[in-house]
Amino acid sequence: MDRPYLYAELTNSLCAKCLRKVEAKVVYQEGKVYLHKHCDEHGFERVLISTDIEYYQRCRSTLKPGQMPAKFNTATRFGCPYDCGLCPDHEQHSCLSLIEVTDQCNLQCPICYAESSPHRQTHRSLAQIERMLDSVVANEAEPDIVQISGGEPTIHPQFFEILDAAKRRPIKHLMVNTNGVRIAQDANFARRLAEYAPGFEIYLQFDSLRSGPLYALRGADLSEVRRRALDRLNELNLSTTLVVTLKRGVNDSEMGEIVDFALRQRCVRGVTFQPIQDAGRTEGFDPAKDRLTLGEVRQQLLAQSSVFKPDDIIPVPCHPDCLAMGYALKLDGRVTPLTGMIPSSVLLNAEGSNLVFERNPAIRAEVLKLFSTSHSPHSATAALRQLLCCLPLVKAPAEITYENVFRVLIIQFLDAHNFDVRSVKKSCIHIVHPDGRIIPFDTFNLFYRDGKEQRLAEIQNSIRPHDLARH
Repeated sequence: MDRPYLYAELTNSLCAKCLRKVEAKVVYQEGKVYLHKHCDEHGFERVLISTDIEYYQRCRSTLKPGQMPAKFNTATRFGCPYDCGLCPDHEQHSCLSLIEVTDQCNLQCPICYAESSPHRQTHRSLAQIERMLDSVVANEAEPDIVQISGGEPTIHPQFFEILDAAKRRPIKHLMVNTNGVRIAQDANFARRLAEYAPGFEIYLQFDSLRSGPLYALRGADLSEVRRRALDRLNELNLSTTLVVTLKRGVNDSEMGEIVDFALRQRCVRGVTFQPIQDAGRTEGFDPAKDRLTLGEVRQQLLAQSSVFKPDDIIPVPCHPDCLAMGYALKLDGRVTPLTGMIPSSVLLNAEGSNLVFERNPAIRAEVLKLFSTSHSPHSATAALRQLLCCLPLVKAPAEITYENVFRVLIIQFLDAHNFDVRSVKKSCIHIVHPDGRIIPFDTFNLFYRDGKEQRLAEIQNSIRPHDLARH
């Protein structure tokens, strides 16, 4: 008899129960993509990793050479994912480095990968945060994006001193990841934030336009908080990204509506959609039933939005399994998708002096202005290029700035269920450990957060000497 699936390729994953490495087959079955894996102790596991075979195959063919950090911090001894720090076996530098400055939060959300709450009182000291910033600079020389996160970073007692410390370093773009409560409550606080622009952005939690999903994901109706926060950010025109944590059957039907809402906000430069991973506090989340894959999020967004077409939401070449992007130009009241106009060869080679837009030559001039560098490295347009991930450089005038950009990103994080060693080696979103190690977001939540390194040490100690010799 024939197999009930088509075997596609082989990778390594983890047993979701014991977190030991296991082989995993990637198979196509019933129009979807699954991981089939087997642990000697815990048996067989089948995990959905995509609802879109065609897009999955496109991701596998959309790969560019990795860009290395300036230095590595840990040796390769046990094999991925047990050597993070970064070790020399990692294939991508940090496009985005997160620094968690506090474990405390003014909310206790049912969904929180960091398990933050008002009851966790730990703040990192300013001296420790400065050492963490120095670690990012040592690894990246000129970091692309550093995000100050938590917990809720705006409640740190030395919050503005932290921003000052970050601004003293050669960081191209600084972000603050916030639930917006303090911005909504304190107009003077919001005005002071605006003093850090340009090269500064608010990464604003924004899960829904309705109270029901907000209760499910945040434990409170934050609609009025979001409105007041956005009113202040719009008034200041302080660059903002809306961040939507997605849960199946809760808010995944709102994606198109949220994009339309974001396009009406003066300060908003884009929307990031993040399906829940099985990490931290995940009340009411069953990975077997509630998981949304990147492919499914993309399919739903395209079905709900009139702005983007399939060719406009494409894999990000540095980490295509887990990142999808779509860029548009906002000009004179019109929104024009751009990503689909760029040949894949240009994206993969990261060179673009001879772009051709045969499908819509009428807007070629505007596109050339957008994908541009200016004569001054400190201008708004130069900063713009740093945020257009993996897009080409084209010399052109600098009239169009970051205010004209609208981007949609889909970010899928890996957990023990959908873990793929091939993919995590390409991870470019990293968290800075308090001791200075630079660790991929996915493995940080599995092995390095809140005392979990004890479990990691047990796994490392169980790896036999001949296994170490292979690495």
